Amino acid sequence: MAGRTARLVLLAGAAALASGSQGDREPVYRDCVHRCEERNCSGGALRHFRSRQPIYMSLAGWTCQDDCKYECMWVTVALYLKEGHKVPQFHGKWPFSRFLFFQEPASAMASFLNGVASLMMLCRYHTSVPASSPMYPTCVAFAWVGDLAGLLLDTLP
Repeated sequence: MAGRTARLVLLAGAAALASGSQGDREPVYRDCVHRCEERNCSGGALRHFRSRQPIYMSLAGWTCQDDCKYECMWVTVALYLKEGHKVPQFHGKWPFSRFLFFQEPASAMASFLNGVASLMMLCRYHTSVPASSPMYPTCVAFAWVGDLAGLLLDTLP
């Protein structure tokens, strides 16, 4: 019982240390996000945000809060660079300029190509492995879930 409690305490301590990236913990970033959300993400300001937001951004799930985080990330990066510090990570990622609704376009393209290769291999699997094979349904389901998850995770903010 004592060993289990000690492991639980260590796990809780590790989780506390992993509370976010350096940029997420930066007071300038947090204050900027808080002010932006108060100013832009409620009432008439939210309606204005939604009316000027491109349709592809809303379809991809970008919210006003996501937009505030993105804009404040660049405010914080500019401050870090001005003070001569290295660029911090935000939400576990390095800052990248957004292209359409992709915040990491190179990563999204690589994932897309990975998905194409996976679909090609799934087609090859269908033609060369009999459907009566014991693991056939599992392999097909695994391929579809992996492809769909990759697609969703790369397009969502």
